[in-house]
Amino acid sequence: MAIMVLTASYLSLAGTNVSDHTKKIELAAEVDEKDVTTFASLGWVEVKGGLKKGSLAATFLQDVAAGQIDSMMWPLLGTNIAFEVRLDNAAVGASNPKYTGSVLVKKWTPIAGAPGDVAEVDVEYPTSGAITRATA
Repeated sequence: MAIMVLTASYLSLAGTNVSDHTKKIELAAEVDEKDVTTFASLGWVEVKGGLKKGSLAATFLQDVAAGQIDSMMWPLLGTNIAFEVRLDNAAVGASNPKYTGSVLVKKWTPIAGAPGDVAEVDVEYPTSGAITRATA
């Protein structure tokens, strides 16, 4: 068993590596639970998996300079973009799979914080379509 500590994770949005501005990454996938209980279930609830959905959450260190994270994300608001995440920024392989798909950029908060805070942007985007896992 290989226990991992996230030290150099990788995040690409719309084909651009944004790892240098990313402080946190979370990719989640889940399946809707559908109740298929009948009288033949003898008082026990029975469930089946329904539609799948996912989300990509990240915390970015804000940078409003030309060509940086804010100028990249602002025009993408309201669009679907490709993403790729990996546990490590090393080459994709059996011990470092990549997860890819598409997300809807539904929110961007360019300014948030109190005096003395690091300027950060927290986002959570729903996936659109399948999330794929690949080792090559």
